[in-house]
Amino acid sequence: MPQTVKKEEANMEKNNKQTEKKQKRSYPFYAVENPVEENRIHVFVETLGAVLKDEKYKLLLDLYLNTCASCNSCAEQCHLYQTTHEEKDLPAYRSNLLRSVYRKYYTTSGKVLGRFVGAKALEESDIDAMIESFYRCTMCRRCAVECPMGVDNALLTRIGRCLLGALNIAPKNFTLSSTQELTGIGNTSGIPKEAFIDTLDFLQDEIKDMTGHAVEFPRDKVGAEYMFIAPVSDYIMEADTLMGTAMALQAAGADWTIGTSFYDAINYGLFYSDGITSDILNKLLAEAERLKVKKILIGECGHATKAAKLFTDVFGKYKFPVRNIMEYTAEAIEQGKLKLNPKVNTETVTYHDPCNLGRGLGIYEPPRDIVKAAVMHFVDLQPNREKNYCCGGGGGSVTVQDLHDFRMNLAGIKKVEQIKASGAKYIAAPCANCKKQLKELVEYHKLPVTVIGVHDLLIKSLVF
Repeated sequence: MPQTVKKEEANMEKNNKQTEKKQKRSYPFYAVENPVEENRIHVFVETLGAVLKDEKYKLLLDLYLNTCASCNSCAEQCHLYQTTHEEKDLPAYRSNLLRSVYRKYYTTSGKVLGRFVGAKALEESDIDAMIESFYRCTMCRRCAVECPMGVDNALLTRIGRCLLGALNIAPKNFTLSSTQELTGIGNTSGIPKEAFIDTLDFLQDEIKDMTGHAVEFPRDKVGAEYMFIAPVSDYIMEADTLMGTAMALQAAGADWTIGTSFYDAINYGLFYSDGITSDILNKLLAEAERLKVKKILIGECGHATKAAKLFTDVFGKYKFPVRNIMEYTAEAIEQGKLKLNPKVNTETVTYHDPCNLGRGLGIYEPPRDIVKAAVMHFVDLQPNREKNYCCGGGGGSVTVQDLHDFRMNLAGIKKVEQIKASGAKYIAAPCANCKKQLKELVEYHKLPVTVIGVHDLLIKSLVF
């Protein structure tokens, strides 16, 4: 047989094996277009090395990846593991997937002693395990509260997701929404500027019809003290929250405005990419710079507040103080700028601590101060504050429709139990993603409760 024929047959066999390998590899909803198929191990390991050199992460990762007491305290705190009791849902198991790679390639002991010190050469099957495991975690950080070594497993999960992102592996919902926000129409919901402005006008009319008071949604005001920006989805689904917010700001005498060149606080980069986090954040900051405002107010959204508060000093081209709207409203109530009549809200109300606002930023009391001032009967979920359970849709998983059954039957069960035990008629949740998840849980499990925003309560209770 001629040598050229043998070579062609050999190449054909090699291509067939590669094709077969690709056909067997399944990414469910995680893969963006053209996921990396070749040299995945090399790309993953090299990217990890680059992250380890990053000053933002170096000290923390060296600590967390070298530390684990193997005590399984995290297992007792994880809402998912408490439901499934499966090894793959152990926070420590998930972190060990990354920890073993780190020790093998980036520690002397791991290179020499291998498995004796928990080091392991990365294999294709390990990457596949990471894909599922890192996206089952809701990054709620409840496990970190009780870790005796202070290990932040949620940070390791996020780093793991970023490493998978180097292989073009991420939920399509993240990547498509982020692309649309950065290069498309400028927001994740595809709302044109004209439609957005019409919505602001409509909300003004609604407030006038409901309360008899003229309340303005000021826009593009240069030099205002505050620029207010909320998740753009609120303008589609959370009108009461926005109306209550505008009423509070006007009644308190706030000098504020809304930008119409960029009007979406959502930042999905927080869940999977530093680059995307930075790009979206800087669009937000550029809008504040354009309007020459002094401060930024983020609406009722946990991850948007966290992205803006924590990453402005790290990634920001411009520097602005960032507050959540509930911090402003609670302060206005305390200072006597806002007066509320709780007698108009007689049903029992409870409060859900969003993970990014609570454990992520320590914003526990301002929302409670608002709710308590606005209603007759308030009850706390048990447990609450830093021990509160995730809604089950954290880490961006609520945006992934293919995870619906997982969120309803596994990740959200502890929250369902909390809500049932509270006996509340309303649950206030100041986060766009939490509201979506909780509303789906309520519908799926037929719970006799209504999900609202914190500022929804001000529509009836605010005294002008």
